[in-house]
Amino acid sequence: MTTNSPDIFQSRLNTVAAKMETVLAQILPEPAGPQSQVMDAMSYALLGGGKRLRPFLLIEAARMLGTQTTGTQNQGLWQAAAALECVHVYSLIHDDLPCMDDDNIRRGKPTLHKAYDEALAVLAGDALLTLAFEILSRPSIHTNADIRLKLISELAVNSGTHGMIGGQVIDIYANLSEQNETLITHLQALKTGALIHYSVIAGGRLAGATDDDLANLSIYADALGLAFQIRDDILDVEGDSCIMGKRTNKDAGLGKATFVSIYGLEGAKEKAHKLGVKAKNALKPYGEKADILCAAVDFVLNRQK
Repeated sequence: MTTNSPDIFQSRLNTVAAKMETVLAQILPEPAGPQSQVMDAMSYALLGGGKRLRPFLLIEAARMLGTQTTGTQNQGLWQAAAALECVHVYSLIHDDLPCMDDDNIRRGKPTLHKAYDEALAVLAGDALLTLAFEILSRPSIHTNADIRLKLISELAVNSGTHGMIGGQVIDIYANLSEQNETLITHLQALKTGALIHYSVIAGGRLAGATDDDLANLSIYADALGLAFQIRDDILDVEGDSCIMGKRTNKDAGLGKATFVSIYGLEGAKEKAHKLGVKAKNALKPYGEKADILCAAVDFVLNRQK
């Protein structure tokens, strides 16, 4: 499987990230009127950084199932990926606020509330969230309105109280005595895993996935999402903040239970490895067409930021 080469995967990831930068710049509202500062803030947070992993997973899931990802006829696919990234960046803006994780650095530059102020950070995050749903409602996303409605509905669920926001609530308010393996796994399946799950499933839906395809993609996405969070916990302990572009050793300082505190460092790495195997096995029916998504598993398990 030649596309499992790290160089080929990284090239593809870079290509998608570069394309996404262009698409994101196009979907942002032009600064205008007395409210222009919120549009500037949206641009500051959304552009110029990030792996764009979630849009990448959406694009690659569609490509694995046979959708052409180049050319003007598939701009809807890229716009859907842009909407997803808007939601992800909104979550980062709010996560960094003093009332939550209180971070000063994100993607190697000052967090939005440091570059502007807290009120504008809240509003810019809100604006990116609402922009995402406006984008997904556009006919250019897909000619079938039912598909567009499904994408909107599933994004709302996966980013809401039974998804990302629900996970964040548990993360903030769960008592330390309650933070066992079951709770932490559930927390991360919501906080981190839900949006990764949406990324893969949305790509499948846009490519006309069958029920069997969606079942395979779901297993892949759930395993990948949990492995991603375990790697995050590992990097919080042994990562380099300069490479990561954000503060490390946060969780221990906040007294949070993590996969590392539960399993130990080596145990967490072994757990992530097993999840990686599970994710790859789910894509065996697709043979070499799944090479890039399988390589994404290795990327997640070995990333340094």
